[in-house]
Amino acid sequence: MGISSHNGKRVLLGVGVALTILTSGVASADALANITANGKIRVSIDPAAQPYSSVSEAGKYAGSEVEIAAKLAKDWNVQLELIPTSPANRIPYLVTNRSDVVISTLSITDERKKVIDFSKPYSAIQIVVGAPKTDTISKLEDLVGKQVAVTRGTTNDAEISKVAIPGTNIVRFEDDATSITALLSGQASYYVTAPALLTTVNKKNPSAEIEPKIVLKTNVTGIGVKKGETTLQDKLNQWINASIIDGSLNAIYKRHFGLDLPPEVTDAK
Repeated sequence: MGISSHNGKRVLLGVGVALTILTSGVASADALANITANGKIRVSIDPAAQPYSSVSEAGKYAGSEVEIAAKLAKDWNVQLELIPTSPANRIPYLVTNRSDVVISTLSITDERKKVIDFSKPYSAIQIVVGAPKTDTISKLEDLVGKQVAVTRGTTNDAEISKVAIPGTNIVRFEDDATSITALLSGQASYYVTAPALLTTVNKKNPSAEIEPKIVLKTNVTGIGVKKGETTLQDKLNQWINASIIDGSLNAIYKRHFGLDLPPEVTDAK
C-alpha cells in the first residue's frame, strides 16, 4: 500500500460553498467502482489538525485519522492518496470529485447532511473551552469580555457562536495551527476546540498548562461521501462495524487520546 500526497476549512463556509456546487449540477459516478478500478482511494484530510492529522517538513503524514485512512486502504487492498485540504474545503473537494471520501474530524450534523452523506460514526470529538490550569472559568458567563479563539467554519465555531453570551469576543482564525498560535501569543485568552488539540498546545508550550474547562458538546464523526453513493456508504459501514468488533478503531483512538471510544460510537446503528 502506498501513500502519496496531492497539493491542493468546516461547517459554515464549507457547507455553503459545497451546496452551491452541488446544485450547479456536478456529474456523479459510482465512487466505489472507481476506487476499485483505479486501485486507489483518495482521502481528504486536514494536515493542520494535530493530533488527528499532520504533515512533517519531509512530507510524512501522521495522526489518528491518517492511521484510520491507512487501515481502510490496507483492508480494501488499494493504495492511499491523501488529499490535504483546509476545513472549509473538505466538503467542496468531495462534491467536485477531487476526493473519494473525507476522513477529517467531520462531525455528523444536519447541516452537512443537506450536502453530503455520512458513514456511521467511527470516532467522537468533544467541543470544549480550553484555558490555563490556574484559570477559574466554569460557565459561559465567565467568557464575557474575553477573547475566545476558534477556527473559522468548524463545528466548534458553530457551537460557540450559538451558545455564547452577548459580550463574548469570538476571534476566528483560518486553521487550528493559527488558533493555537493566537492562544499562546496572548491574542486570545481561551480556545474552543477538541481536548486532543489542547494536548498539541501543551506540547508546543508545556508551561501553558491548557486544559478543558467547559464542555459545550460531544459530536460523533463519520466518513463523508458524496450524496447518492450508497454502495460506497454501505461498504464503509461494514468496514467500520468490523473494525469496531475487532478492536482496531478503539486501539487507534486509545493510542492517541488515552480513552476508549464512547458508546455513541461503539453502540451506533
